[in-house]
Formats: sequence, structure tokens, C-alpha cells
Amino acid sequence: MDVDIGGRLRALREARNLSQRALAKRVGVPNSTISLIESNSINPSVGALKRILDGLPIGLAEFFAFEPDAPRRFFFAAEELIEIGKGPISYRQVGEPRAGMALQMLREVYQPGADTGRVPLTHQGEEAGIILSGRLEVTVDGERKVLGPGDAYAFESDRPHRFRAVGHEPCHVVSACTPPSF
Repeated sequence: MDVDIGGRLRALREARNLSQRALAKRVGVPNSTISLIESNSINPSVGALKRILDGLPIGLAEFFAFEPDAPRRFFFAAEELIEIGKGPISYRQVGEPRAGMALQMLREVYQPGADTGRVPLTHQGEEAGIILSGRLEVTVDGERKVLGPGDAYAFESDRPHRFRAVGHEPCHVVSACTPPSF
């Protein structure tokens, strides 16, 4: 079992608004020891870890049961975008889905003829997108328009809407919706 002792210790220390130096002074160890443990450069003995945890204060069982939040990421390589579509329409989401997110950003690819369906979509929120390449027929509230590279759309999502790729090449779109609808 791989346990990130350093990450857990750092998260708990920061949650208590303690600096490495303040925690080290509180438990009687050099602050470099706290730094080395938090960077996972050294693994403390159980006794040393218990002494440090007493300064927070937290028990060993609670320490090992604690799951710190994953560090926030701000940048994502193309291959890290999460595929949430299937079939002839690819929806690749930017970032990990998190509870409480207010915005969902997608890189969409519609294969020629791909369609969101004959029954128009409706949901709460707003959405907008920009066509990067190809052509996309967008229907909103019965109004239909074929959009090409550089063209864009924006509307309230509770209006019935539908998307369909037209032409012989895939259509690439960057879109955003709030709140997330997938």
C-alpha cells in the first residue's frame, strides 16, 4: 500500500494554519525534519510520526484514515481530456469533474452526419461554442443556422436545441455550458 505520509502531514498542518517551523518547535524536532517528511524524502518511524501528530493533535488511526483533497490542477495535456461522449460525437471535458462545478468546457468532434438526435435537447443553464473547423447545423427554438469556422453560438439551454454535422469532414467545436449538463 502506497501512503503519501508527507502529503497527509502537509494537508493537516496547513488546515491548522501551522508553519513547518511552528509545528517543529511544538514537537521538539528540527524544522528540516518536517520539511523532509512532507516532501517524502524520509519516512519517519512510527514513534517519530506519533510525536509529530501529537503536536497537531491527531492520532495515528485518524491520520491514516484521513484523505487529503487531491491537489488542484490548472493545466491539461490534450490526451488528459476526459471522454464523456460516445459514438459519432466525441465530447472531451477539460478538467476532472468535481461536485459544485459551475462551468463545463468541452472539445467536441462531430463526425460527418453526426446528430444529437431528432428530439431537441433542453436543460437548465446556458451554453456557447465556437466552430474551429467543419460545418455544424445548430437549431435553437426552431431557428436553424449552418455555422462554419470562426462562427459561434450562445443561448439559454432551456430552449429546445439540436446539433448536426453537415458536410464531408468532421466538425470541431470548443464549447462551454453552465451549469455542467453531462
